[in-house]
Amino acid sequence: MSAFFLRRCGRSLAAALFLTLFLVLPARAVTIQEVVSPKGVRAWLVQDEFVPLISIRFSWKGGSTQDPAGEEGLANLMTGLFDEGAGDLPSDAYQERLDNIGAEMSFSETADDIGGSMRMLAENREAAFDLLALAVNRPRFDQEPVDRIRQQIIANIKASERDPSTIASQKFAEVLYGSHPYARREKGTEKSLMAITRDDLLAYHRKVFARDNLTIGVVGSISPQELAPLLDKVFAGLPEKAELTPVPDAKLALGATTSVSYKLPQTSLALVYPGVARKDPDFFAAHLMNHILGGGFASRLYKEVREKRGLAYSVSSSLINRDHASALMISTATRPDRAQETLQIIRDEVGRMASDGPTAEELADAKSYVIGAYAVSNLDSSSGIARTLVTLQQEDLGRDYIDKRAGLINSVTLDQVKAVAKRLLEANPAILMVGPAQM
Repeated sequence: MSAFFLRRCGRSLAAALFLTLFLVLPARAVTIQEVVSPKGVRAWLVQDEFVPLISIRFSWKGGSTQDPAGEEGLANLMTGLFDEGAGDLPSDAYQERLDNIGAEMSFSETADDIGGSMRMLAENREAAFDLLALAVNRPRFDQEPVDRIRQQIIANIKASERDPSTIASQKFAEVLYGSHPYARREKGTEKSLMAITRDDLLAYHRKVFARDNLTIGVVGSISPQELAPLLDKVFAGLPEKAELTPVPDAKLALGATTSVSYKLPQTSLALVYPGVARKDPDFFAAHLMNHILGGGFASRLYKEVREKRGLAYSVSSSLINRDHASALMISTATRPDRAQETLQIIRDEVGRMASDGPTAEELADAKSYVIGAYAVSNLDSSSGIARTLVTLQQEDLGRDYIDKRAGLINSVTLDQVKAVAKRLLEANPAILMVGPAQM
């Protein structure tokens, strides 16, 4: 039996163990501590001795908006390479050491961030943090793994070109954001990925991986005193300041209807209205309004489009909050010959929400759901809590936010929700229809 097969089996067993242990954590009060290392690295910690595991999550501001023109997909390619060799360890040796200590490590990117995480047994924390330090500070970017991961990404991109939702999302980003970096193909293209060199990867790593744009969250069986020197081991050697290319705020191209002819079995519809920034005083009012409009199975859009008329399998609205743009997006897919009808029903429901707002009963139900769903979505596992700790810091919400959140939501009045509905939904939206020509 090959070493490769054994290693992959070991990883699968480790993953199953982590999944079992991380999901059995009971819901308990979350106490957040701030830890400052001897060299000044800051992290938020939730100490949890229930199971002997540690989860660390970290994020650098940057993401695919920092990809140079012509090298779209650079951040995406880089995040696939951190477990493919670091320091003196080539790919196989590095992955074998991860497997030997039962640790799991992953990296990913968004338009605005580069994120990473590691899960480990508490007893192996020293060895796990040693490996994490190598990946963060000394990634190898050897040519063989670069070429291999690049080809995997290109294969995935080609496969996604047959996916209606992917096609619609990309077309809409181009229409909505125009020349802004948010319109770029975040995963890259075959041409742009083939243009990326090892030197490009090293240059991106040098400019983005720093301390001033770094946020860290840790959960598990570790004390502040034990965590502090480990933070220094991984992060203290990074440059003090990132060298990020400034990204302007995006101006959404609202008001236009764009139809894109594409050979698809359904027509994908998307409508975009103005949104609210996370720090906007009306954020929770908008959040509740969105939930009532299209945020779940009891929403107005779901009832009208799916339940009453069977026009679509799903329809939803969501608030999109990026560092440089906020929007409210409604999306669905339907038969091409019913696309115009579906669009009109959606616009009618949006107009009704803009003019009349929700009822008091709808608002009360939305508050109950939004308050209760937060723990399920964000605090159901150690990994989820670590991710939430990073988000709370990035959004400057404070360590007491989890305790205050229900009160903030309950304090929202019906008049506030009606006002924000009018403010956002009376705008003329951007509309995109992607599907067969007869739509």
